[in-house]
Amino acid sequence: MTTTSSDPRVYAVVMAGGQGTRFWPLSRGKTPKQLLPLAGGEESLLRATVRRIADLVPPERVLIVTGLGLRDAVLAELPELPPENVLAEPVGRNTAPCVGWAAATVARRDPAGVLAVLAADHFIRDEPGYLEVVRRAVRTAASGEMVTVGIRPTRPETGYGYLEVGEPLADGVFRAKRFVEKPDRARAEDFLRAGTFLWNSGMFFFRADVVLAAIERFLPQLARGLAEYDVAAKSGEETAAVARTYATLPSVSIDTGVMERAEQVAVVPGDFGWSDVGSWTTAYELADKDAAGNALPSDAVAVDSERNYVRAPHGKLVALVGVADLVIVDTDDALLVMPRERAQDVRAVVDALRARGSLDKL
Repeated sequence: MTTTSSDPRVYAVVMAGGQGTRFWPLSRGKTPKQLLPLAGGEESLLRATVRRIADLVPPERVLIVTGLGLRDAVLAELPELPPENVLAEPVGRNTAPCVGWAAATVARRDPAGVLAVLAADHFIRDEPGYLEVVRRAVRTAASGEMVTVGIRPTRPETGYGYLEVGEPLADGVFRAKRFVEKPDRARAEDFLRAGTFLWNSGMFFFRADVVLAAIERFLPQLARGLAEYDVAAKSGEETAAVARTYATLPSVSIDTGVMERAEQVAVVPGDFGWSDVGSWTTAYELADKDAAGNALPSDAVAVDSERNYVRAPHGKLVALVGVADLVIVDTDDALLVMPRERAQDVRAVVDALRARGSLDKL
């Protein structure tokens, strides 16, 4: 499916500044999660994110917001992008400044341009179904609505925020009654039974002028900083202004800073095999497996072993004997071995390395 002259002008804003500490030791400061192929195959999560929307958004309208230290790596991964489309944050300040800066950049080109705000590190199994939802969200946003995509839950997940669905607004579009913080297990089970709650995917759609007006209303300090960047951009001094003042912008998410405070938000439900690829357990679930449920390098040997996940340098032979449900990640300078059920605890390793000053391992 390709764009037509009647389609709104869409600008993808891909948030790619995270470090992905839950994927240590493969994910490091210079090679964070979004630059790695963690969903099977050889394609990085970032490149997959941009490729999925190529029919809707050409490279000249794709903006990547990332850390200053990752700018060159992002451009190497996406050489088709104009270099000025990579917005390099000198310091991370959460997602409201990230989205606000991108919206201000788009507004200079096209105030009524629709922003599709996407994470760089998500996996989508049903890509045609995903594009159908994105197109619906874009059309809704073009009318002036602030829009989010909600994922139909498949389990009582406690690691995601939720949305409660209200009355229908159009075909496949509903009013969002409220945002709900991450629930405990009992409440998550209630949400699943109710059938009116969706996972908050963190995908947002709005016109540049609409979100900037909302930022001015809800986050005036951020709005003042963005206005300074607009002035600086006219004289070619935006990079210097960002370097000087970005650290002073409020550190708040676009969710809590804007979307949850807005009176009118629309939600488009989606069911397209979405995953936020949040841990080595998720990487295992997405990987190809052998008959014993092992996800291994092609030349690995597994004897009486099942349901293991192994990553190792190319050419290194891995052999397993009598083990089950492990994650084993081997790199040139580090080795991780843990039960798959403890995958979320990788952060504790990163914290321990940082505490003892082993910054060369991060």
